[in-house]
Amino acid sequence: MNSGVPLPSLAELDSRRTQMFPRLTDAQLARVKPLGTVVTYPDGAIVWEQGEAGFPWFVVCSGELEVVHPAGRLEDHVTTHHAGEFSGEVTFLSGRRSLVRGRAKGPLQALRVEPDKLRVLLQTDSELSDIIMRAFILRRVGLLSAGYGDAIVIGSRDSSATLRLQAFLTRNGHPYKWVDVDRDADVQTLLDEMKLDIHDIPILICRGERVLKNPTDAEVADCLGFNPASDPSHVYDVVICGAGPGGLAAAVYGASEGLDVLVVEAGSPGGQAASSSKIENYLGFPTGISGQALGARALTQAEKFGARIVVARGAERLHCDENPSPSPTGSR
Repeated sequence: MNSGVPLPSLAELDSRRTQMFPRLTDAQLARVKPLGTVVTYPDGAIVWEQGEAGFPWFVVCSGELEVVHPAGRLEDHVTTHHAGEFSGEVTFLSGRRSLVRGRAKGPLQALRVEPDKLRVLLQTDSELSDIIMRAFILRRVGLLSAGYGDAIVIGSRDSSATLRLQAFLTRNGHPYKWVDVDRDADVQTLLDEMKLDIHDIPILICRGERVLKNPTDAEVADCLGFNPASDPSHVYDVVICGAGPGGLAAAVYGASEGLDVLVVEAGSPGGQAASSSKIENYLGFPTGISGQALGARALTQAEKFGARIVVARGAERLHCDENPSPSPTGSR
């Protein structure tokens, strides 16, 4: 499900391979090197694991960095990064768990850059920001097109609950494998192995570890780690209720000015607009744009500037009679 707009095929994406996997020039690498630390890995070493959160960004100095998608005991090859190429996709912006595994292929030397340093680079170097952001977005589209995620959905296209679950994953830009109980010949074997019944659909299998039967959006978000852990004592400069186009625009404006922004969305990013197959009256898109694409672009832009987005969570009340204590610097 993608609001009526089909995802590009892997063959179509292959025509944009130079944008998906660009090689940085010596001049560009010189601007990145002060932000990181050179590290080495022996052949076969795991650089980061699927399901890991808060992992660094890597630029290959020498050797090869192989990226694979684990599928049980098997692996699907995604790509291999060579000298001058870099790891990552939009997970770096959202702070969610990695969908893939990185492994040294032969002796590997790489520049390790922590997420906060990468975010500074994206906000201050327009040339590198364009290159990295375009690659991140196209790589996520590739994962979506291939279904390389950490979730399996078992259900029926005739089930409204299944359609709701698919829509929630799609609007959050999360890849998943789809098993249709009406058309997949091996579905009963899978259900028997997991001691499930067809009446339990829709079923969500998270990272091969947890099984949820007809889960709520909040249960899905928790299981797949959509919302990174937060500090209840942390005070934000701005809290925005609702991640529709207006809320995401406010998040971009606030975060780009250096404010600490939190967006709370009871459903999925994009709000009601995300369900539209084509929006023709939104400023800046004279030929129209799908609501899903508009929401995804706005979300990525807000996360680029450091806004934190929490989904499947609602605001219960406003305490207008309470004010946080000013910080020592007087910034609040």
